Amino acid sequence: MKIILGADHAGFESKKLITEWLHKNNYETLDCGTNSKDSVDYPDFAHHVANGIIANKGEFGILICGTGNGVAMVANKHPNIRAGICWNVEVAKLTKAHNNANIICLPARFISFQEMIDIIKAFIETEFEGHRHLNRIKKINC
Repeated sequence: MKIILGADHAGFESKKLITEWLHKNNYETLDCGTNSKDSVDYPDFAHHVANGIIANKGEFGILICGTGNGVAMVANKHPNIRAGICWNVEVAKLTKAHNNANIICLPARFISFQEMIDIIKAFIETEFEGHRHLNRIKKINC
């Protein structure tokens, strides 16, 4: 499984740690930046990750910024992207099971690294339930 990652300066350290964890657990990654703690504009990285998902360069994406809100707003502007902000395991499971999200957005300033890992594992292990949820997802794009 290949996972596309992107972060702004607030999420840079978390992205590095998550990437290391993913590699240790035999996941491939595509890193869309940023590559330092220097201040950057989060939309640049959210666009890269969303475009990577649209181009089938990875199974799903992980975006990280201070709150998760900025990157989610940007990613969700792209057609067929369903980016959900995940701050705990239960939300991650529901984001996948009910919304079939293809990008999870993590709030680096509000959750620990271990919580991020638990969220990512829960997201990976959860299956989309389909059925009534599929009808709702079909109504998302404008």
